[in-house]
Amino acid sequence: MSRDPRRPFGEALIGERLGTARALRERLFGEPFYRLVYGESDGLPGLVVDRYGDRLVVQCTTAGMERRLGAVLAALEALLGPGGILLRNDSPVRELEGLKRHVSVASGSVPERVVVSEAQGRFEVALAGGQKTGWFFDQRDNRRAMCRLVPGARVLDLFSYVGAWGIQAALAGAREVVCVDDSAAATALAADNARRNGVADRVTVRQGEALATLRGLHEAGERFDVVILDPPAFVKRKKDLRQGIQAYRRLNEAALRLLGDDAVLISCSCSSHVGRDEFLRQMLAAGHRLGGGLQIIHEGHQGADHPVHPAIPETGYLKALFARAVRGF
Repeated sequence: MSRDPRRPFGEALIGERLGTARALRERLFGEPFYRLVYGESDGLPGLVVDRYGDRLVVQCTTAGMERRLGAVLAALEALLGPGGILLRNDSPVRELEGLKRHVSVASGSVPERVVVSEAQGRFEVALAGGQKTGWFFDQRDNRRAMCRLVPGARVLDLFSYVGAWGIQAALAGAREVVCVDDSAAATALAADNARRNGVADRVTVRQGEALATLRGLHEAGERFDVVILDPPAFVKRKKDLRQGIQAYRRLNEAALRLLGDDAVLISCSCSSHVGRDEFLRQMLAAGHRLGGGLQIIHEGHQGADHPVHPAIPETGYLKALFARAVRGF
C-alpha cells in the first residue's frame, strides 16, 4: 500500500489516493459519470467505486480493503459529500476472501434507479439490482467509435443489457436497431431507455439467449450492417480457458453469418485470461470457417477511467475488435 512505513493505510492515505483518482476523472469527463476508483490501478486494490452524479456505488472484494471500509466511506464523504452510497458487495470473489455477499445502503439514500448521461444518450439503470455496479463505463470510448459506422445501418445489439450500444446507434442515425438480452429486467429497462431517448420507433427489444437468437435470425434469412457482441466474461478462471475460447469462436461465427458484404462485426471480450492475440485468432478462425475475409478496422480498449497498471497486465482486460466483412479475401 505504501513504500513509506510512516504512512499507514488509513483514512489519510485513502483520502489522498481518492483525490488523485478524482483529479484524473475530472480532467477526462465533463459530467460526474465514471469509474472513480479502479482497484490496483488507482493504488486501492480490492476497491471499485462508480460515480452516478451524487450517488456512489462501492464494491469491496478483498479482506484487507474490507477492514478499511469505514475509512474508505469516511474519505468518500469528505471528498464528495454524496447523497448516498450503495455497497454492491455481492461479487462471488468475496467468498474466496471469507467475506459475506450483500447489497446495502451505507449512507444517505439510493433510489432504485438513476439516470446516466453518456454522449447524446440518457439511460436509466438499476444500481442495486442491475449487472455489476449498474452501468458499464469501460465501453464508453468503443461505443463512441461505433457511432461512426451506423448512420443508415441496420444494427443488431447482442447482450444489450439496458441498451447502451443499440440506443446510441439509433441516436447516431441507424435506421433500425434490434436489442437482444436474456434478462427480462434488462430488456424492460432497454425499452424504457429507447422511449426516454425518443428512438423507440427504430429500436426493437427482444428477450432471448444470444446464440439461439443468432441461429434463428440466420435461419430466417436476416442480414445486418453492424452486429455488436458485448458478452459477459466467458473465462473467469484459467481452468475455463479452453471452453471459453470455444464459446467466443461459436458466437463470432454465428454473428458473421448475419453480415452482408461490407458489414461490420464489433466483438468484445472482458475476459482478462483471453489475450488480444488469442481473441483475434478466434475471430479470424470463425471467418475462415465461413469462407469469408475480414479486415480489422479498429481496436478498442477500456476507457481511461479504467487505467492500466503497467506492472499488472490483468488490469488491461477489455478488447473490442471492429471487423469488416470483405468478399474474396
